[in-house]
Amino acid sequence: MQFSSKFEYTLLALLELASAYPKGEFLHIRQIAAVQNIPSRYLEQILATLRNGGLIKSTRGSKGGYILTREPKQITLLDAFRCIEGTSTINNFTDSVLEVSKDRKIIQSLYLEVYEAINAVLNKLTLQDLYEQRENQYPSELMYYI
Repeated sequence: MQFSSKFEYTLLALLELASAYPKGEFLHIRQIAAVQNIPSRYLEQILATLRNGGLIKSTRGSKGGYILTREPKQITLLDAFRCIEGTSTINNFTDSVLEVSKDRKIIQSLYLEVYEAINAVLNKLTLQDLYEQRENQYPSELMYYI
């Protein structure tokens, strides 16, 4: 199973916003786009969707930009997924055929099991978890001792 590029870009943008959250910094689209190598036009659409979904807020002006609406530990990856992808992905498969054969029911049951497992993992992980993984893997500042 593979996530859409839209969801991957969403996680990258949210990860950047999570890193700025403790300082209370608002980030501009161009900052996020440059650091995460996301096309600006595409990022605008993603951020608009996240804002409409209540995960981020924006302000205008020179000190404006985007910021998370709540702490990174309170935003699950499932929140982000549902905001960007919606909840219709499972319905597209289960509603596709009016008459369901025995074989199709078996496949639907497998699909539902996979879907529930993915949701469980995404619901367990938060933006804080991703941020901490990034910080542990790639420390931002190297310290030199003499």
